[in-house]
Amino acid sequence: MYSIALRREQHTRQYAVSVSQPSGWELTLQEDLERTRRVHFEDWHRVERAVAALKLEVENLTASGWLVEDSRGSLLES
Repeated sequence: MYSIALRREQHTRQYAVSVSQPSGWELTLQEDLERTRRVHFEDWHRVERAVAALKLEVENLTASGWLVEDSRGSLLES
């Protein structure tokens, strides 16, 4: 649904929003391979707000030097 991975030097962050069973959606954040945030949503409008906040956070991180990785862990060109 939404997934993005970032890298800066030896540090990584991975954000994901996915469908959760039996219902709802789950937001997870992993920093340096450790899950640091996990939130379950039942309301789609809260998911939309959470994704908007994640995109803003990613935008701020990339502006400060973090790079986006592709699914294989390779850095993408800006």
